[in-house]
Amino acid sequence: MNTESKDLHEVKLTQYSHGAGCGCKISPMVLDVILKGRVMQAGDKNLLVGNDSRDDAAVYDLGDGNAVISTTDFFMPIVDDPFDFGRIASANAISDVYAMGGKPLMAIAVLGWPLEKLSPEIATIVLDGSRSICNEAGIPLAGGHSIDSPEPIFGLAVTGIVEIKNLKRNDTAKAGNLLYLTKPLGVGILTTAQKNGLLLHDHRSIARDSMVKLNRIGADLSILEGVTAMTDITGFGLIGHLLEMTEGSGLQAVIDFDKLPLFPEIFEYIDQKCIPGGTLRNWKSYSTRIGELSEIHRTILCDPQTSGGLLIAVEPESETELINIFEKNKQFYKRIGKLNPDNDITSRIQVR
Repeated sequence: MNTESKDLHEVKLTQYSHGAGCGCKISPMVLDVILKGRVMQAGDKNLLVGNDSRDDAAVYDLGDGNAVISTTDFFMPIVDDPFDFGRIASANAISDVYAMGGKPLMAIAVLGWPLEKLSPEIATIVLDGSRSICNEAGIPLAGGHSIDSPEPIFGLAVTGIVEIKNLKRNDTAKAGNLLYLTKPLGVGILTTAQKNGLLLHDHRSIARDSMVKLNRIGADLSILEGVTAMTDITGFGLIGHLLEMTEGSGLQAVIDFDKLPLFPEIFEYIDQKCIPGGTLRNWKSYSTRIGELSEIHRTILCDPQTSGGLLIAVEPESETELINIFEKNKQFYKRIGKLNPDNDITSRIQVR
């Protein structure tokens, strides 16, 4: 298809990919197989966070009290508009640095483009969207790499920095911590409705506006000692990323389902069966460690998010200070549950 004669903003990118956003992630169960490998990794005492903890980024000690944060994230289009695709993919990748309590320094673009189907001018718009988010984060889009690929792919490799004393991990939560979430859930459902041609015109901006919002609050929270663990919610859904936190910390989470922040519009699309394929993959991967959930609980908790919010574990005595930081920065937030000692290893997450 030759798109050069068309209005470049009229191209519907989601028609050119089999998946969408972080829902394209390989299922956690399959990923476990891939990561096993046969070659042992050489040890490095300066590697503070590697792949063993399933954290958001790798962290390397620079030897002067600071550490470099390195991460990459890329995916196929989750929206039709190329500019928005660039913005969302970039905000999603930069979020990994914020989730570690770090400050991003620069980004490198990762671009795969089906040149026989989509003109290079459309890729230019994707990059413009990326630059707009990088500008908002205060970092340069400093270079990148591109290939001719069967489907459009875009994302970033991001480098950041953090004082080691302020580093936040996903496996250091403590019993008694309270759990907070900084964006509503339901992005996967809304974007699936869009891909299926069912999303109402009035609902088109809901998921997009959430996905392009930077999680820069993570850097502000890094100085709060009472924040014991932090991660961002992406393709494995709330249930997957919370499970990484509870298993890594040796705890059990209790979630108040009625307190979860949700986009209210999602329920009409759930009724229309707009359920991402990643939802089922997530449930199959995690169900043996969760226990029975109702269908609506599974649909919401396993919904793959793209550029989702931060999941924060905080000590009760630091809750007021946490909320003050949220309020000062006009940050959306919701308390969703708490962490308890692990009394039942077969059910790391309880939903009530």
